[in-house]
Amino acid sequence: MRILVVNVNTTQSMTDSIGEQAAGAASPGTEIVPLTPPFGAESVEGNYESYLAAVAVMEAVRTHPDPFDAVIQAGYGEHGREGLQELLDVPVVDITEAAASTAQFLGRTYSVVTTLDRTVPLIEERLQAAGLGARCASVRASGLPVLELERDARAAVDAIAEQAARAVEEDRAEVICLGCGGMSGLAERVVERTGVPVVDGVTAAVTIAESLVRLGLTTSKVRTYASPRPKRILNWPPRAS
Repeated sequence: MRILVVNVNTTQSMTDSIGEQAAGAASPGTEIVPLTPPFGAESVEGNYESYLAAVAVMEAVRTHPDPFDAVIQAGYGEHGREGLQELLDVPVVDITEAAASTAQFLGRTYSVVTTLDRTVPLIEERLQAAGLGARCASVRASGLPVLELERDARAAVDAIAEQAARAVEEDRAEVICLGCGGMSGLAERVVERTGVPVVDGVTAAVTIAESLVRLGLTTSKVRTYASPRPKRILNWPPRAS
């Protein structure tokens, strides 16, 4: 089984970290192929960058030369999953939905701890659109930009764990979801600080993708995610000036 794990930003070191975390969760015989988009922002922290990332991720997957069995979109609260589902005949799993759906098996309520406050509305909207918002106690911001997660791991753990603890104590969350692909690998340390289950969206998505492939299931094509109709698309892909 081969699973593409696509970062939503263009920071290669973050792609590498996400790929390592995904590979650690994969079953024997599953090959994880990390991909970095061919264009886009170095970090995705708003609507403009998210829509740009959606196009870049679809292009990275569309032009991938080798066969694959599933795709994981490794961006929390980002746009684009629906477009991938139209394009592909294999399962597509978004880490936002993978983390939240997994959390609902573990407790009555869950909270998400993410990066900057400006990303909170994007995550809330994605959870509502996916039908996963009813049991979300809160979405909290750690105040850390995405790229800071790599630059200062200790500060990242402290800031994330502090907000996770407040979500448990003040919002009555019973499970914590790590709300950024760049937080992959921090779950164990946040568990130590909070005492509740902590779900990493990347590892949850790998397990879900593997299960869908083994069950022989993929996206329904009868209506919402039917393949795009054949038509002429002008000036795509864009040419470098």
